[in-house]
Amino acid sequence: MSDDSLRRLSEVALIGICVVWGLTFVMVQDAIELLPTMAFLAYRFIPAALIVAVVFWGPLRRLSAGGWRAGLLMGAFLCAGYIFQTLGLEETTASNTGFITGLFVVLTPVMAALFLRERIGVTAWAAAAVSLVGLYLLSGLGGDLHLRGDGLVLVAAVALSAHILATARGVRFYDVGALLAIQLGVCGLVPLAIAAAGGQLEAPEGGTVWSALIVTSLVASALGFFVQTFAQQHAPPARTALILAAEPAFAGLFGWLLADDRLSATEWFGAGLIMVAIVAVEVTPRFRPPRPLPEG
Repeated sequence: MSDDSLRRLSEVALIGICVVWGLTFVMVQDAIELLPTMAFLAYRFIPAALIVAVVFWGPLRRLSAGGWRAGLLMGAFLCAGYIFQTLGLEETTASNTGFITGLFVVLTPVMAALFLRERIGVTAWAAAAVSLVGLYLLSGLGGDLHLRGDGLVLVAAVALSAHILATARGVRFYDVGALLAIQLGVCGLVPLAIAAAGGQLEAPEGGTVWSALIVTSLVASALGFFVQTFAQQHAPPARTALILAAEPAFAGLFGWLLADDRLSATEWFGAGLIMVAIVAVEVTPRFRPPRPLPEG
């Protein structure tokens, strides 16, 4: 297959995965109405971790103690991100969750500047300011307030930003697939322990729950990682970044189509500002965050 054909294939595949990631916000919201949140997360991530561990068993088996420490740290941040995101879904809309989660793209360079003393330019600071205005408008100015739910999702975005910073360092020294298996394992085992301690380990029942588990575990998590990695190897970085930036837009679209999310004109304007900030950071190579993991 020619390089041009591989590029087109990778871009089409990545668009498909972004659509799935956008859809998962609605699917998860429906599923956690029927199954406790922690049980759902455990059932979502443990199968994905096992699949990735089998595929990358060789690198995982050879991973050093330092690699395990890096993977566990990355897993802690990623697990916090998914826990707070899913808890937020209980309190706010799928559309808001998608747009606010996407803020991790904007927050990453800002956190690098604040905590790692990295120098960033005017573009990153301007994008952060624009996104904060967008968040203020999206969260209910002049309409229904979703402060608790949106606040939880914002904490998730901060955790995902911390995960990106930890990932940027970890992948320089250790195999990405082995690190992924550890992270997904943490994302499954921690909610499993919480659910067990709280007496919330219920068996999944019904098509809504099972379809959400299959899509989020096998497609969004396991397959999503492979498609994303393939696309980043064969498609131009700028085009890949723009495609990835579409995930919040797909979340908003499916929230409108499937979950009857109805944003006011002010909230749509806020969502638009967030999208502008995300795209501004994504198309600036210096600020573009690495993405060895899907975020849907």
